[in-house]
Order: sequence, then structure tokens, then C-alpha cells
Amino acid sequence: MSGRVTENMPDYKKDKKRVDGRKMEELRPMSIKVGVLPNADGSAYLEWGQNKVYAAVYGPREALPKHTQNPLKANIKVTYRMTTFSVPERKQPRPNRRDMEISKVLGEALDKAVFTEQFPNTEIAVLVEVIDSNAGSRVACLTAASCAMADAGIPMRDMVAATGVGKAFGELIVDLNKDEEDAPDAVDIPFGILPNSGEIVLLQMDGLLTKQEWEKVAALGMDACKKIYEVQKKALAEKYQLSEVSENSIAPTISAKKETKVEAPSKKETKETKDQAKQGFAGGAKQNVLPQVKAKKVKKWELPF
Repeated sequence: MSGRVTENMPDYKKDKKRVDGRKMEELRPMSIKVGVLPNADGSAYLEWGQNKVYAAVYGPREALPKHTQNPLKANIKVTYRMTTFSVPERKQPRPNRRDMEISKVLGEALDKAVFTEQFPNTEIAVLVEVIDSNAGSRVACLTAASCAMADAGIPMRDMVAATGVGKAFGELIVDLNKDEEDAPDAVDIPFGILPNSGEIVLLQMDGLLTKQEWEKVAALGMDACKKIYEVQKKALAEKYQLSEVSENSIAPTISAKKETKVEAPSKKETKETKDQAKQGFAGGAKQNVLPQVKAKKVKKWELPF
């Protein structure tokens, strides 16, 4: 438990404000940028509060070794890693059980969103790297990985939007930070959905809630994920908008095409052209008629058998 929480035990029901000044249903500031890694088929960079995450997608490509191939669908292989400097106490660089567990649940969540049956015997590799962390790194990685999948052009039913929901200091809240995760009554629930269908693809819980509390917190999670989904769509749309430089280079070309007009011939030129055409047609008709007349005269003296 952090020193801040121990010394100052806030009462969210009384204060109506969280330790970082947010409202109960308010998300931390978020920004997403796609196409940031040129060597990957698709990539994304996400900043969510203090969390900073890179996601890269490679594939679909042949699954190797061959015994891992599935003749019915593609395998989605997620690798979740945290840098050694991403948390206050240095993290060991080798993967631990938590890293393997998160890699597994992220892969299962993305599998629900992708049309994997279109790519049998292949593998889609997703690598997510946490550069800085302050609670909610798995939902941040899932949100970034979903954008990277879309950036790679992989057919998807929908993107996955995810956030943390739960309870801290006696109140149901959205997007817990580290102080709230360390609260004495903390309940942390990573929550991910396919926004268009409302299907839940990620749901884990650390702690206990009543049935009524779960119903309320699930509604908060749905609303928060829809807000995140709008940020994801905006990030993808911005990649394909024309930059200022492109617009400036295209504008002169368009204006030049508009200025270039084909001049219509004058009335005098039109009359001369018509006269020439008539003379040429008459001369050609005479030349064509004479051989026909001669041919008829020759055929007149021929025997009928």
C-alpha cells in the first residue's frame, strides 16, 4: 500500500472527487497514434494517464513450427512485456507468470474480434511493450493492440475497447490509478468489449462485489468503453487525412487543370472545314462510282453460265 493512501484516507462518498481530482466515471487523458513503427505491418502508440504503450502487429504469416498450424483458423500470438524501467522498482527483464497470463487473455480477447477463419495455417503476431506504467496496463495494451490490428488491415468484426472498472474508498469508479488499486477495499476489474455488439471479451476480477454493485459497475464500464472507442476511431481516421503539405502540393495541380480550357473554333474555321469535307466526299464518290460502272459493262457481255 502506498504511503499516500495510508496517510490520507479519502472518502469518495463524502468528497465526490477522487485522489487525482477526477469524477467517479471520468477517464484519465488518452491519446492514440497509429502507424508509428515502419517495420511492422500495423502499429500504435498509446498514452493513457501515465501509461505509455507500443503495439506492433506482424502477419498473417506462415505459422512456424508447422505443428502449431491450425487448418481452420489463424493463431493470434500476443507477447506482453514491460520494460525494466516502467515501474518504480526495477523489473526483471525475463517474462514472469503475470506476463504470460496477460499475453494469454489479450490473445483470447483479440481472437473474438478478428476473422481468423479467413487465414488458416497462419499466425498473427502481436507484440505489446509497456514503457511506463501506472495501473491498467493490460487494458491499455489491449486497446493499443486493437488499433494496430486495424492499421495492419486485418479483417475484424470490431475493435476491442477496454478499461479498468471497480471499487475504491467506498465508491464504484472507472479507470483506477495506482493509489486506488492499493486501497484497502479495492476491487479491480479489467473490462473489454466489442462496442458495436456489446459482447464482453475481457473480464477479470480481483476482489468481491455484490450483485447490485456489479450491475452498476458493468454499466459504467460499457459507457467508458464507448468513449474509448471514439478515440480509437479518431486515431485511425487521422492517419488517412491529407496533411497540410499534401494539400498544398495538390491544390496548384487542381487549379491548373481548371484554368486549361480547349478553345472552340471560330465560325469562319468551321465553315472552311465543312466545305473541305464536302469537296473531299464528292471527289471520293466520283472515284468510287467509275470502277463500278466499268465493272457492270464488263459483266454485261459475260455468259450466264
